[in-house]
Amino acid sequence: MTSSQPVHKLVPSATTQGNDNELPLSLRSFRADPNSLQQMKDDQVVDLIRDAEAEISKLQALQLRAIADLSVRRRPAASASSEVALALSITELRASAIVSAANALIARLPRMLNLMDDGRLDLYRAMKVTDATSWLSGDHVRVVDATLEDRVPGRNATQVRRAAAYAAATVDPEGAALRTERKLVERRFTLHHQDTGVTNVSVNNVPTEKATAAYARVDQAARALKTADEPRTLDQLRADVAIDLLLSGTGGPGARTEVFLHIDLATYLGLGQSPALLAGRGPIAAAVARHIISGADTTLRRVLTDPRTGQATELSPTRYQIQQDEFIRVRDQECRQPGCTRPAQHCGIAATRAKGETEGGADKPVTYCARHRKLKGQPGWDFEVTTDGTVNVATPAGHVHSTTAPSVHPVRQRVHRFWKKAVK
Repeated sequence: MTSSQPVHKLVPSATTQGNDNELPLSLRSFRADPNSLQQMKDDQVVDLIRDAEAEISKLQALQLRAIADLSVRRRPAASASSEVALALSITELRASAIVSAANALIARLPRMLNLMDDGRLDLYRAMKVTDATSWLSGDHVRVVDATLEDRVPGRNATQVRRAAAYAAATVDPEGAALRTERKLVERRFTLHHQDTGVTNVSVNNVPTEKATAAYARVDQAARALKTADEPRTLDQLRADVAIDLLLSGTGGPGARTEVFLHIDLATYLGLGQSPALLAGRGPIAAAVARHIISGADTTLRRVLTDPRTGQATELSPTRYQIQQDEFIRVRDQECRQPGCTRPAQHCGIAATRAKGETEGGADKPVTYCARHRKLKGQPGWDFEVTTDGTVNVATPAGHVHSTTAPSVHPVRQRVHRFWKKAVK
């Protein structure tokens, strides 16, 4: 250091205490007496968790504004990410992503940032929106910002990502198709060696329909090997089958695999540009969907829908004789547990009590993944189906989460739109 350089005193930054009076009652009570948690009822504990999450989101919004301001102060040098990484003890890669998100929310997505200010959207889910809209023009992103304002609160990260991707593809279908083409150019097969003597193998940016079908083949082979005396878990079997297939071309019995692509007639004919929906993955660009269905092995099925709700009402038996289970999976598309995105073709079907009826009296078949079929039988959980196909799930804490049957009309897509209400 030369004599002309000022000497800065390096001291830890002081932390400030928040104003307890601004906190919700549940948080103030818990902060005043942490032992009060043991006296709380289940619904009060859940409220405490939710209130804490809302306050965290508000603080994250404040932090993002500070990060964006720091980024402006450090221009043109790209030092803000390094400074944030040091301040938060995170990697520069993570810091760079947060800085980008902060700038995007301030300049391009002010409505999403306002949701964070209100405690209705956290940073993790907000970054799903910034990632999904990063390629849009300023005019287009403003449309998406307004579209998502009422759609993302109450949705989990997967649902937020899907909603954002769908809105982005709708507002700029040509750009969405071009983005997919660019991503495919970047496809690669990589190795990531770990310190423990194991290695991660990944195939990135491959066509969605091929990756989905490949996973389905591996999964089917793994399940066929999962006998009563097989000690390996399904995850271990999938990994072993995948490596065996790569090394030798074998790995289990061959089987026909399916992916479900929902596309409206106008888009299929090239008369419209509405995004299509790939079960378990979410929206894909119209041009990509048309490319998928042009494959030699593709089979089309006609699905009749209710013009008011977009829900499936009838499935054509054109391909082969229709079975009731197959219609239920086409109708439900994914596991009907609110927030779950497991594709219906990998789920089972369980009888669910009709609203207003006793268990077994007038049960209705509904698609659930293995995890949520088990949850359905756990004490304190209650599942029911209304006449319009809505599934209501009551938790042991007394909260009800509801999800409507998904629409197969892309324009009115409502996959797993759900809401919450407290039971008095």
